[in-house]
Amino acid sequence: MIQIRPGSERGGSDSGWLDTRHTFSFDQYRDPRWMGFRSLRVINEDVIAPGGAFPMHPHRDMEIITYVLEGALAHKDNMGNGSIIHPGDGQRMSAGTGVRHSEANPSAKESVHLLQIWIAPDRKGHDPSYEQKPFSQSEKRGRFRLIASPDGTDGSVTISRVEWTFAKARRRSRH
Repeated sequence: MIQIRPGSERGGSDSGWLDTRHTFSFDQYRDPRWMGFRSLRVINEDVIAPGGAFPMHPHRDMEIITYVLEGALAHKDNMGNGSIIHPGDGQRMSAGTGVRHSEANPSAKESVHLLQIWIAPDRKGHDPSYEQKPFSQSEKRGRFRLIASPDGTDGSVTISRVEWTFAKARRRSRH
């Protein structure tokens, strides 16, 4: 059964440099009715003000997908990756056994608007890894575009194996 949740009902905060909206319980927003869905733990919509940044911080045992809607986001991590994520780009960081990274809005004038999605892997201890791909407007116009999957289907970024329930539900939906 599909349950619609209006955006106005999401949790979040505005700290000046970051205006964030949380679909599920996250950080200081807690709602026991919205704790995630199967392997899906986080869908956050963030607007980062010009020059705003998340300083270097750790993650582990999570698949983190970033999708930029407007502006640009600078990414750096302790695996040696550094990139700018542009509108339409999908970036995947598998935190695995542990990774440290930072995200920043490099613009002095424009905000960056993005979605960040966290998915629990099938087990702890995968090797950390990183991938980024552009998805053209023509691939998305008037239809959904797969941007992340366990097997890289249709050129999507490849997330580490995810909990069985998520992968099984996806396979069932194709039949």
